Amino acid sequence: MKQNGTLSSTPLNVYSSIEEIGDEHVGTSYETPMVPNAFDMDDDLKQELIEKKFKEIMEIMGLDLSDDSLSGTPKRVAKMYIKEIFSGLSPANKPKVTLFENKYQYNEMLVEKNITFYSNCEHHFVPIIGKAHVAYISSGKVIGLSKINRIVEYYAKRPQVQERLTVQIANELKTLLETEDVAVIIDADHLCVQSRGVKDVNSSTVTAQFHGKFKENSTKKELMSYINTKA
Repeated sequence: MKQNGTLSSTPLNVYSSIEEIGDEHVGTSYETPMVPNAFDMDDDLKQELIEKKFKEIMEIMGLDLSDDSLSGTPKRVAKMYIKEIFSGLSPANKPKVTLFENKYQYNEMLVEKNITFYSNCEHHFVPIIGKAHVAYISSGKVIGLSKINRIVEYYAKRPQVQERLTVQIANELKTLLETEDVAVIIDADHLCVQSRGVKDVNSSTVTAQFHGKFKENSTKKELMSYINTKA
């Protein structure tokens, strides 16, 4: 398992730490770092400003924005950032979840595995592509299966660190389901490792959160047997 980052409760001093960090896989908090007024500006204005800034970046790199292929790129990137790949930053996009009574009295673990997600590394803004495996044991409430996918997608669609993503998904499910019996395992490829820097195309990163009964070896072993079972 590679890229073993640590999460610290103390914010890093940006000015003194950037060079020290380099390409290290570092996260600074369990919450996505956001400024207090992050949502004072509406999405349309954010897109407009990002479009202007990205145009400047392209021009600095020497690209000719009068070319038909490039002229619309700043607008497309701005829309993609706000409406798509970073849409999980806005609480307005948090999935609406309805819980149901466990009328079937199903008391074993429920496992939804191989949930494909696309995120972006917050250090270089390049893709993280992976699979999430999520499990819980009902304490009386159950959640629609598609909502588990939506929760994974919501937290993935923001600049991320894989450890934080794993924690955020697990905490959200514990809160919604009112149970500690939750497990989340993520196996992902980081393009910041594969396409730049060390350029290792064979490694992947695995993170896990086990809570409640999933901390017990027997329950953990049962979960892993389900995840490793071929369809």
